[in-house]
Amino acid sequence: MRSYHHLFRTPEFTPLFLASCAQTAAHTVGGLALGTLVYEATRSPLLAAVSMFGASLAQVVGATFFLSGADRLPPRAALTGICLGFAATTAVLALPGLPVWAVLAVVLGQGLIASLGGGVRWGLLTEILSKDGYLLGRSVFNMMSGLMQIAGYAVGGVLVTVLSPRPSLLLAAAVYAVAAVGLRVGLSRRPPRASGRLSVSATWRTNALLWSSPARRHLYLALWLPNGLVVGCESLYVSYAPHAAGTLFACAALGMFVGDVTVGRLLPPALRARLGVPLLLLLATPYLLFFLRPAVPLAAVAVTVASVGFGASLVQQERLMAVTPDELSGHALGLHSAGMITMQGVSAALAGAVAQLTSPATGMTVMAAASIAVTLALVAVSLRHAEKGGLVVVGRR
Repeated sequence: MRSYHHLFRTPEFTPLFLASCAQTAAHTVGGLALGTLVYEATRSPLLAAVSMFGASLAQVVGATFFLSGADRLPPRAALTGICLGFAATTAVLALPGLPVWAVLAVVLGQGLIASLGGGVRWGLLTEILSKDGYLLGRSVFNMMSGLMQIAGYAVGGVLVTVLSPRPSLLLAAAVYAVAAVGLRVGLSRRPPRASGRLSVSATWRTNALLWSSPARRHLYLALWLPNGLVVGCESLYVSYAPHAAGTLFACAALGMFVGDVTVGRLLPPALRARLGVPLLLLLATPYLLFFLRPAVPLAAVAVTVASVGFGASLVQQERLMAVTPDELSGHALGLHSAGMITMQGVSAALAGAVAQLTSPATGMTVMAAASIAVTLALVAVSLRHAEKGGLVVVGRR
């Protein structure tokens, strides 16, 4: 699998891709609308951040109890059901008079629904493309995510201003429903990748097996912690620049797009393997500038440059697939996705709490410094396992 042309000629790739486009658009428009709605009602950076990213907090519950379903459920039915669940809950969030506690409860419910989504989707992608084509395919999904976030936040900012947040949430719910139809019609019926039924014990056993390998363990921590802390910075855009948050989110998505194109398509494999750590450091370092409370134009440049570092996740996912058995690929990628999203939710709450006590600019600076410290600590620990495929690869030509 060497070109984008080959990707889109592969059966089922295009329907999965288009449905994911619609889901990303709905998520960005709905998230910005909900964050704006909660901030207007409460003037609380913490509640605004949690409302936008709080669904992530429930991902750890799904990863703990339900993740075995990533390889044990029929992919088409599971992905369609997840989209329909998001359509229904997003429509509920648009109800007038819904108290903040109820909003947060629905958001956490969305996190439980989504806890299987990453594992099912990316496991299916490894079936459609095989492991050899996974990196190129995943880079296209990441690029799509960046472009759809640029468009979604730009359009979402206009919709929130022109229509107000509640109609924007209803529009997002409708887009989720369209994505569900696309998945049901466009994907073929496939059996589960693994035998057995979804169970808590199977989830725990597989989680323990995946975590038992030092190489996989360090890769998981690198996938979860540094970028999760930087997402904590992103969760403060609304409170840092209430009238320009859409611009900052769009710039972050643009930087992510550039990073994914560069890592997924332009860099040769040997060089790509060595850029994981530098990209993680790039991801956080520009946010230190927020200590000076820059104006929106300079903040947008910093956000764009920093987000190029999200390309590090492609490097780490490629290594993760190389050290994971095929029959566990869905579960392994689901654990990555659930852990990453959970850490994003935790970081959003932590960043919101710091901003509540200090300021949004200080919150961003603290989260960026923490991300850099964690990356350097992971590098120091992983050097001992580099030859086994850990975070840092040395001694290879």
